[in-house]
Amino acid sequence: MGVFSAIDISTSGLTAQRFRMDVISQNIANVNTINASNGQPYRRRVVVFEEDNTGQSFDSVLSKKMGNTGVRVSAVVEDNRPFKRIYEPGHPYADEQGYVDLPNVDILNEMVDMLSATRSYEANITAINAYKNICLKALEIGR
Repeated sequence: MGVFSAIDISTSGLTAQRFRMDVISQNIANVNTINASNGQPYRRRVVVFEEDNTGQSFDSVLSKKMGNTGVRVSAVVEDNRPFKRIYEPGHPYADEQGYVDLPNVDILNEMVDMLSATRSYEANITAINAYKNICLKALEIGR
């Protein structure tokens, strides 16, 4: 395990959680987008993470064997839950029965996801700071 492996792992977590927060922000921004670029309401997007095992160096191979790998975004998928429907016959996007399809974005769920991503981001920063303090203490012992 290299000297900076712990920082590399936490940094990959920081990058992944920042990307997750960006996607959640897009979902919140499009909560009222009825006519997206494809002619349908905006569909909520969800980030999928996976273990990052792309490194090829000896240190990264050793880290993988010890279970020390980071995380990366493997995909951003659309949520297949049905659209919300409201009855509004005078709306320009209403169907023949008078219903308008709204995005399947729920603000409450997005805020909970944002809080979770924020806490994960903070936990990775705390881990980096703890590792930095451990390294500083180790250097003080050598004096």
